[in-house]
Amino acid sequence: MNEVITAKDKEYEAMEQSSAPGPDQAMSDRVNNRSLRPRSEAFKEFMTTGWDDNEPTIEPLESSHYIQARLDTLGKAFPGERIVIPAGQPKVRNNDCDYAFRPDTTFSYYTGLGEDYEAGAVLVLNPVDPDSPEAAAGKTHVPELFVAPRANHYTQDFFMNAHYGEYWVGPRAGLQEMTAMTGIETNDIAQLSDALSKDVGSEAGAVRVRVIREADPQITEMVEDIREANGFADPDDNTDADDKLHEFAAEARMCKDEYEIREMRKAVAATKHGFDNILRKLPSSLDKPRSERMLEGAFNAISREEGNEVGYDTIIASGAHAPILHWMRNTGTVESGDLLLIDAGVEVNSLYTADITRTFPTNGKFTDFQKKLYQAVLDSQQAGFEAAKPGATYSDIHHACMRVIAERLHDWGILPVDVEESLSPE
Repeated sequence: MNEVITAKDKEYEAMEQSSAPGPDQAMSDRVNNRSLRPRSEAFKEFMTTGWDDNEPTIEPLESSHYIQARLDTLGKAFPGERIVIPAGQPKVRNNDCDYAFRPDTTFSYYTGLGEDYEAGAVLVLNPVDPDSPEAAAGKTHVPELFVAPRANHYTQDFFMNAHYGEYWVGPRAGLQEMTAMTGIETNDIAQLSDALSKDVGSEAGAVRVRVIREADPQITEMVEDIREANGFADPDDNTDADDKLHEFAAEARMCKDEYEIREMRKAVAATKHGFDNILRKLPSSLDKPRSERMLEGAFNAISREEGNEVGYDTIIASGAHAPILHWMRNTGTVESGDLLLIDAGVEVNSLYTADITRTFPTNGKFTDFQKKLYQAVLDSQQAGFEAAKPGATYSDIHHACMRVIAERLHDWGILPVDVEESLSPE
């Protein structure tokens, strides 16, 4: 498509030059014409004809084999209710530039869509008729995905819409492609309002609506208007209902299926490669201004090469910056002999991320004091590993780690009370 665009641009440029006004006219019209797009019928016809077809590849995502089980579990928790899960919208960085879009985590989990699929999309779980064959077969809901259709070269949005237009953003998945990728029936986002309001009411047999309200304020407002118009006017009750949906969806992700475990292992492997790249860069970065950022760049390059992005802002904290819990400015100088703390993770295309923290002596050798501190943390970590058994809670693991730290601080004379008192709730 790049070659086609280049040819079109050159052709359009030639058209402009052949009809260019004289210098006096050009000067007087410059202010009015500077930011206006051509809107003549001739231009519209020119921009929507003569293109080669450039169809996106349509293949089921690996995640699509696991989505139905997740949706079934969610639907059974809210029988008879319509569930609305938006992907969210891009956020403006400055002027006409957006931050890189990342779909809401709940949307990604229940659709399998990672990367930057699909800003503005909405997943809806529609309750089935209790007397229907679907209900007799044990189904509670039928999923439906709503997205904007493709703005390809057959449409004016192709060159007019910077958000969806494929002249701007390249080929993207539309209705047919999304159905094939996710296994979920996909329809035009223009139909969403009617679909959400269908059969909503407070009477027996009517439908109640819940929404992941933080994901997309515009969709939440649409749902609130529908609820208010159909007997659900108490905003506190609505918020409470939505919070229960969000809580259930979040806790559902605590138990990982085989696909998720594979994706997490990919994230761990990519993150390890990122740490390796930092260590390769470390010797040449020592004692240079903003060398923390040099090392940040070494890690972040791997996150883009092997994944979607960093899972969170990378922490590269040397010397006095290392005790700062969330040092993400990374403007310091990494000096020889200091300890260097790195807290970083690669988010793979499925949006699963790793989270690894390690501390290194920048010159490759611990001092005796540094070694004592490092060993205490290493022993604490090992205690956490040993406590991480089937049936253990997060608190069990946390307290196993904390006990080792308390014992070391007591041995060094730093802890002002004994170990047991320091670990008590009081």
